[in-house]
Amino acid sequence: MVLYLARGARYVGAMSEHQLLLCTCPDDASAESIAGALVSQRLAACVNIVTGLSSVYVWDGEVQKDAERLLLIKSRADCYGELEKTILDMHPYELPEIIAVPIQTGLAPYLTWIDDTLENKNA
Repeated sequence: MVLYLARGARYVGAMSEHQLLLCTCPDDASAESIAGALVSQRLAACVNIVTGLSSVYVWDGEVQKDAERLLLIKSRADCYGELEKTILDMHPYELPEIIAVPIQTGLAPYLTWIDDTLENKNA
């Protein structure tokens, strides 16, 4: 659903197909490698790498604490399958975090830029 507002702005409603994916990585090398592959393959329009992250979690029945990098991946639902496969093929973890969150609303020109970027896979 798209509603047009004053001055040419648009509101992209809850049916948006855009997604923000979260993926943690153990080090700079894996984070940069995965981010670069997703963007170069046009599975993501943009990937932010957030450093300085501490993760506390349970693994093999024990509480763990590790430094990680968080990938904030801007993409669309129709790219999810290929995006997930690429991350799984490249990721060093046995069970990587891959969580997709629908983008309910956003700045229309930015969401359009995501669409334009992902639609031009061969550019």
